Amino acid sequence: MENQDLKNLENRIDKLLDTCQRLKKENSALKSERDNLNQEHAKLTEKTRIARERIETMIGRLKVLERS
Repeated sequence: MENQDLKNLENRIDKLLDTCQRLKKENSALKSERDNLNQEHAKLTEKTRIARERIETMIGRLKVLERS
């Protein structure tokens, strides 16, 4: 009976190790995806800032034209 218990324990440990490896890979992939999304967010934020500045400039020009 002890031999079977030992084999069961070994199997459970093997499954646990497999699960740990899978989770490490998944975690790494998620971190990479997060980094990519953060970079994309930064680019979009910069594009939004530039667009806002351009629009504000155009509005300023239109106000000047309206006054003349």
